[in-house]
Amino acid sequence: MAAALGHARAFVGPVIHSLSVSKLEITPLALLIIDPQGKINKLVKLEPDGLAEQLNQALDHLPFCLDRTNTTHLNLGEFLIPGFVDTHNHAPQYAQRGLGQGMHILDWLSKITFPNEAKFSDPAYARKIYTACVEGFLRQGITTASYFGSVHAEATKILADICLQKRQRAYVGKCNMTRNSPDFYVEKSAGDSLRETRECISHVRAIDPAGRLVKYVITPRFAISCDEETLQGLGDIRSENEDLAVQTHFNEAKQEMEETQRLFPQFGGSEADLYQEFGLLGKRTILAHCCYMDEHELEIIEKLGCGVAHCPIANMTVGGGFMAAPVRELLDKKIKVGLGTDSGGGFSSSMLDAMRQAMIASNAREVMSGGKDKGLSIAEVFYLATLGGAAVCCLEDKIGSFEAGKDFDGLIIGTKGADQGIMTMVEEDDTLETVFEKFIMTGDDRNIVEVYVKGQRACVSAS
Repeated sequence: MAAALGHARAFVGPVIHSLSVSKLEITPLALLIIDPQGKINKLVKLEPDGLAEQLNQALDHLPFCLDRTNTTHLNLGEFLIPGFVDTHNHAPQYAQRGLGQGMHILDWLSKITFPNEAKFSDPAYARKIYTACVEGFLRQGITTASYFGSVHAEATKILADICLQKRQRAYVGKCNMTRNSPDFYVEKSAGDSLRETRECISHVRAIDPAGRLVKYVITPRFAISCDEETLQGLGDIRSENEDLAVQTHFNEAKQEMEETQRLFPQFGGSEADLYQEFGLLGKRTILAHCCYMDEHELEIIEKLGCGVAHCPIANMTVGGGFMAAPVRELLDKKIKVGLGTDSGGGFSSSMLDAMRQAMIASNAREVMSGGKDKGLSIAEVFYLATLGGAAVCCLEDKIGSFEAGKDFDGLIIGTKGADQGIMTMVEEDDTLETVFEKFIMTGDDRNIVEVYVKGQRACVSAS
């Protein structure tokens, strides 16, 4: 059980986290100390011999009180990893997951997604779905999510409230959609869209003034759904609020790109030039998908420090093509990359599945590139799901690894007994690295025993 709010705690057992894109630190026995503010005080490597003496030495003379009863010794087969960071997620689509697979993106939006998202005009419905959504993603180990909401301000406020209540770290944004949307799901004017955006910003700042867990993110759905007045207004809001992130869809599918070029011919088909013109690109910008990137656009997002939300499941099931972001090329150019589940845009909302699909997509790109773009390793996709995602969200100084001074967002993973689920069985001679690989490739939410955000258990109802 979790320590009471404001109490320090400690964990003893195996610990795994990323140090860099390709380097994992796998420690078979460690002590992780969390201070009363939920921050990591220290990570100490231990030896099995003389364990009690080592623990006493590490736990004595701390600059805060730690009740030894708040020390958790992990069970056999358990280990600690950082919480997953979902850099692209549509919260209203939680109830439509798996629908419309294989459809072209604009058809999928008009026939499946927009009718579903229109239901969020009803606050009671929004509360029901968003509660299930946030709890569902927490149960799958997603401690941080960047959420697109619907166009409805009231529903977006409810989503922010629930994230804070359930203790999920989140970016929450109301979708801006002022054109090229059905009459039943479109904002009346740019003025209304921008006014409600400001209302949502104020609400999020009111419920979490320090931004400890929940922050607002400016969210033009994509250029197709926003007129120039709306895009410019959002750019103005960003310039007035440098702490705010921006998220949008970027070069997701050929159909979407062609329509964007038709609407904005002055940019010659460059979505990077388009968003830059309206002041929406920068180090806090999260660009979802980025499946088709030319050198000009790569140069711009690299220069401006934008992050990429790689959504391999959605890109290979919805959109009209079998294409995903050129992750190896992005990483080689030092462009920030994380993983996104894209919630309703694919067959799974699991970050574990997103990691697996990222490996498959990268292997396909390796073949297509004649071996130039090497496939991703398990260490690399785990980085994308944790520390890489944190960097995309400009939270790498707060979460993503177990470095001292960061907030403790972590998962206890169980691999034996009742926690094994359908994961590949663990054998006596398996190394910790082998067990970790089995979990990444065959585990699921049944292996996620406990979820912590900022040092405290996340609020998830019993399943």
